[in-house]
Amino acid sequence: MKTIMIGGSGLQECPQCEGIWSDAETLQRICTEKEKQAAVLGMPAPAAEPADMEKDIRYFPCPVCQQLMNRVNFAHYSGVVLDVCKAHGTWFDKDKLRRTVEFIRAGGLEKARAHQIDQLEEERRRLEATRNAGIPLDLEQSSGSDRGRQSRPIADLFRSLLG
Repeated sequence: MKTIMIGGSGLQECPQCEGIWSDAETLQRICTEKEKQAAVLGMPAPAAEPADMEKDIRYFPCPVCQQLMNRVNFAHYSGVVLDVCKAHGTWFDKDKLRRTVEFIRAGGLEKARAHQIDQLEEERRRLEATRNAGIPLDLEQSSGSDRGRQSRPIADLFRSLLG
């Protein structure tokens, strides 16, 4: 990979596939700083390709630790699927960094947060209705080894909302 500078940030680019590797700190700056976003949007646009490039789904190793990365829908709402190593950074396939920044600039993060808040509110209403009906929470959705796990989705949503 070769180092490329975008808005003063050093990112790693694969010359063969044109994918880009960003460490977590650099990605955070791109997500929050308008100047960095403008630099990404100012990059030369790749030749037009079909919109659905997710036909050949593969899991790739992190370039730092070599562990397989997780495929994540950016902000759980964008439709831009990225490969993420929580410890080291994010891999953007060709043109996905641009699509991610376009999502952010179009107010996508705010929409994603509103969507998560709506989901939390719906879950809160469902739990309240369950309590009012006198149904024990640990028996409502599961039994056996899954007992007590239904509270995890709420915690996960809070973590993703705050993270």
